[in-house]
Amino acid sequence: MEKLLKQIIANDKKPPLYEYTGELFWNDPHISKQMLKAHLNPEHDAASRNPRAISATVNHLFDQGILKAGMRVLDLGCGPGLYSELIQAKGAHVVGIDGSENSIAYAKERSERLGLGITYLHMDFFEMPFEQEFDVVLQIYGELNTFSPENRDRLLSLIKRALKDNGRFAFDVTNRANRDPAATNPTWYTSESGFWSGEPHLVLEQAYDYPEASAWVDQYIVIDTKGVKAYRNWFNDHDVQSITEVMTHNDFQIEHCWGDLAWAPLTESDKWIGIVARKAV
Repeated sequence: MEKLLKQIIANDKKPPLYEYTGELFWNDPHISKQMLKAHLNPEHDAASRNPRAISATVNHLFDQGILKAGMRVLDLGCGPGLYSELIQAKGAHVVGIDGSENSIAYAKERSERLGLGITYLHMDFFEMPFEQEFDVVLQIYGELNTFSPENRDRLLSLIKRALKDNGRFAFDVTNRANRDPAATNPTWYTSESGFWSGEPHLVLEQAYDYPEASAWVDQYIVIDTKGVKAYRNWFNDHDVQSITEVMTHNDFQIEHCWGDLAWAPLTESDKWIGIVARKAV
């Protein structure tokens, strides 16, 4: 018991900025199944946006001419293929990659069973081998936010390499103005079986704000019979000026800023900023 308490206390504190725990929960045997269920649940936006929002986003990108039939599109962080399937159905040719083996297996099975013709790859983003292959790269639901500035810039260089000349990157980021400082209040709960563990467990939730870096982390400490694990979701928040500076520094030119990629007009209080940026050549 003393060892367990020491582990909990060691984890229950504000971590250094962008310190990761090494727990890659998207491939954990139990959690990855829960993640897939969350992606596929149309009743909430926990892992993916709801079907109406996904459809609105895809339709808007086609209506604006950002996506077109015949284009080659890279869906970066495709999950179970919710966007990929709609884009492919409109005549584009999609390659989807994701770090979750479970989600990719589901997406592949659907593509093969339904004859969709989508290519899905289980791959670390930082191992992308693509070079001037795609007209558009998509990375939707704030995934670009989850990297430290150094890794974000590494990823942007790989995205730039993957794009054809004048290709576009469509993505969204969390808006700093929408952060609620009160959300840092800690909470806890117990469960017989849930998202983080298939056995009885305790979860301690805590968020920490790093205003000097415009960063935020959601931390989850999970205690069950196997021990103590800590999971962290980092967010590098932005406003229009800061994301413009990031994209310019990485040789992209922003063409559109919306409240989201389904076209909502951007306001200061929006949770999201939807962006389309063109690769500079």
